[in-house]
Amino acid sequence: MSVPVALTIAGSDSGGGAGIQADLKTFSALGVYGACVITALTAQNTKGVFAIHEVPADFIAAQMDAVFSDFEVGAVKIGMIGNAAAIGVAAHELRRRRARNIVLDTVMTATSGEQLLRPDAVGALRELIALASVVTPNLSEAATLVGVPIAHNEDEMHAQARKLLGFGAGAVLIKGGHAEGSESVDLLVTPGGATRFAMPRIETRNTRGTGCTLASAIAAGLAKDLSLADAVRAAKIYISAAIAAADRLQLGAGPSPVHHFYQWW
Repeated sequence: MSVPVALTIAGSDSGGGAGIQADLKTFSALGVYGACVITALTAQNTKGVFAIHEVPADFIAAQMDAVFSDFEVGAVKIGMIGNAAAIGVAAHELRRRRARNIVLDTVMTATSGEQLLRPDAVGALRELIALASVVTPNLSEAATLVGVPIAHNEDEMHAQARKLLGFGAGAVLIKGGHAEGSESVDLLVTPGGATRFAMPRIETRNTRGTGCTLASAIAAGLAKDLSLADAVRAAKIYISAAIAAADRLQLGAGPSPVHHFYQWW
């Protein structure tokens, strides 16, 4: 039996709730083999990020070469990639390897508010956006990328997603998890139209790693040859259930991570 493989390119979270750790947990929970390229080491827990050690760009390239030369990578998820040099080398390697099913989570800040992307690297993200099959910004990230205020309704979300399509992305999933209302609404916008994905909003502070997990779940679906819409739908169901089960974990003094393995324990 051929096992689908997904690669995550992201930072390591010593607290285990976000980044590489959340991505690999998600891949495993969804039946996909996970490989990883680490872009940064972070000292963090549920209370915050206390130190970041960026991995040199040439070592990011070496990790990517090692993975792509030995595995049939069915999808790539990109998360924290904090500086322009790292972004440039990742983009070069993805083009060289003709990587497919690229899911770009435009990580700029941690859940606790710390900056994870250098301000002078925001423009460089456009190089990765142009390679992405789908980009998954939250409301704040989308607004920053297109240089407008944060969207306050679905019409504004749709308009910002259309602007991001103009950067070359195949599709944009703009996430409304930080909005108000009884529903958490995400819009998948493609050149052909828009699809609305809504789930009941869950009242909990334990949402650490939600963005990483959703993007990784989409990548897992694409690695299993689901269509983009089906991969997003399955990922939305998975992350909603993982958030709903998060209060069971009771980890740390700050917001706990979502429960990636809620189906098993």
